[in-house]
Amino acid sequence: MARRTFFSFHYTPDNWRVWNVRNCGVVKPEGLFTDGFFDSSVFEASKKESEDNLKTFLRNGLKNTSVTCILAGAETSARRWVRYEIVQSVLKGNGLLTVDINKVENKDGKTCTKGVDPLTCIGLYKTENGIYFAEKNGDKWVKYSDYTRPIPESDLWFDAPTSKQVVTLSKHCERYDFIAQDGRKNIAGWIELAADLAGR
Repeated sequence: MARRTFFSFHYTPDNWRVWNVRNCGVVKPEGLFTDGFFDSSVFEASKKESEDNLKTFLRNGLKNTSVTCILAGAETSARRWVRYEIVQSVLKGNGLLTVDINKVENKDGKTCTKGVDPLTCIGLYKTENGIYFAEKNGDKWVKYSDYTRPIPESDLWFDAPTSKQVVTLSKHCERYDFIAQDGRKNIAGWIELAADLAGR
């Protein structure tokens, strides 16, 4: 069964690479595509929207999905809205995975530098008041500012943090290389594993 999957990525530099990844199963003859993913990406969101409207738009894009796949290029980990999509995915209970696409050629036939795993830049920590999100700001961890409410431990599909020390989401999720690990053949299985890990 195909998983309805949300794709999170940095649009401007990576849209050509993402298009190739997102459509890797579309050309298969109907009836043969028995495993794979549906695309609910919302990169078409207008940057003219207010922040609140854009947040609503991105949350709506996650509806009816069970997995969030971060397609990571050179600069993806630092993007505010990628981080927002990741946080909202955790709150929704989606499975998570990172797929590096830096070796996928753009429209000019060029690759890019491998970036930091975005799931190493978002984490959780526990205080006497509850569990909260944190994000990397340079070399430091700071409280995540786009969602500041405590998270019920029961809402997490992975082990909750037990102290103020930040535990990154990458500890609970897998990372793959689309080219080196034959993503065209294997991405459906990677997505399915992410769903299984989250109990989806």
